[in-house]
Amino acid sequence: MSSNKKTDECCPRFDPRPWDEVTLAWEGKRFVKDRVTSFFHIPLNFGAVMKRNMKAIEAADAGPESQVILSDENSLWGADVYIEVTKDVPGANMESISGTFLSKVFEGPYRNMRTWIEEMAAFVQGKGEGLQKMYFYYTTCPKCAKKYGKNYVAILAQI
Repeated sequence: MSSNKKTDECCPRFDPRPWDEVTLAWEGKRFVKDRVTSFFHIPLNFGAVMKRNMKAIEAADAGPESQVILSDENSLWGADVYIEVTKDVPGANMESISGTFLSKVFEGPYRNMRTWIEEMAAFVQGKGEGLQKMYFYYTTCPKCAKKYGKNYVAILAQI
């Protein structure tokens, strides 16, 4: 899910080109970090977690022009969610992410995730890099993905 203050859309239309097969270098990129409860990687309270955090981010005037929201699917029962911000948000759990990432965009239903993860690992290996961790950038909510007719997921592999 993404946010854009200049539109009335829930999620702006995603342009995959700046995210597909590129290398990203982040130094101290700021995020609000929270936890989503899941059941076999299916989020149960994502909307409530996002609503609570977006309210705090908006109150702090800390939302970037185009917001990146990453998920670290680190358990069958939950995921860490990272919501990009421009500055610290009072009362929020702040986290910074630094590193080099290979990014690749996939399109289709979430049931393809296992295949995408395998393709991403092969992509990283094909570049002669070692994979440290994967973050998932779900670029739109399911409602907007349906509206736009495309469900893009960018996988960021930290190398």
